[in-house]
Amino acid sequence: MEGLILIDKPADMTSHDVVDVVRKVAQTRRVGHAGTLDPFATGLLILGIGKATKILTQLVGLDKAYLVTAQLGATTNTYDVEGTVVSQNVEHIPEAEEIEHALQAFRGGYRQKAPAFSAKKVKGKRLYELAREGKTNVEVLRPEKDVRIERLHIVEYAWPNLTLDVTCSSGTYIRSLVYDIGEALHVGAYAKTLRRTAIGPYSVEGATLLKDLDKNRLNQGLFTLDNAPVS
Repeated sequence: MEGLILIDKPADMTSHDVVDVVRKVAQTRRVGHAGTLDPFATGLLILGIGKATKILTQLVGLDKAYLVTAQLGATTNTYDVEGTVVSQNVEHIPEAEEIEHALQAFRGGYRQKAPAFSAKKVKGKRLYELAREGKTNVEVLRPEKDVRIERLHIVEYAWPNLTLDVTCSSGTYIRSLVYDIGEALHVGAYAKTLRRTAIGPYSVEGATLLKDLDKNRLNQGLFTLDNAPVS
């Protein structure tokens, strides 16, 4: 058994947890994934089985699409719902027009810092390890990179919840994008829910729910090396 399988990851599982489930169903250790999702996030995870693990590196660099709901008026240390609230600001409730204006600064792309609580390695350690130790000023160590934001569209806004449809380059931290939008609005924000809807040509609509995965569905859902798009 080998090929690519699209999985709709549930919340409260790591991407490695999903790999373990697929390993058991496929009865092989040779399983990997093309791009991590945070435990609180749901949505598309592409896994390679057998020889298909060799093309996963080609998929990692593809553009990603997400639906994210931002909680405005507060920030957390992890920039998401799993963190500790570190600030609150409910004195100003921005209008939809104000939000639309703020989003213009991010469309096309901007220079983004990795979250302090992320797996980026600095001086041989993960940033989240340094942040938890509290011995180092992690703020000055956070690496920056240029990210491309192809689409940034308001799906729904009802204070304090702002849902955005985002298409972006690989390596973009949606948590950081949400935080940066909150800063631009002077109210703060963190990612309340996050769902990955697409990776390049692959859509979550064609994915199998992890709870439904069995050998039968695995066989039916496999993209072989001959018919798996990689760009």
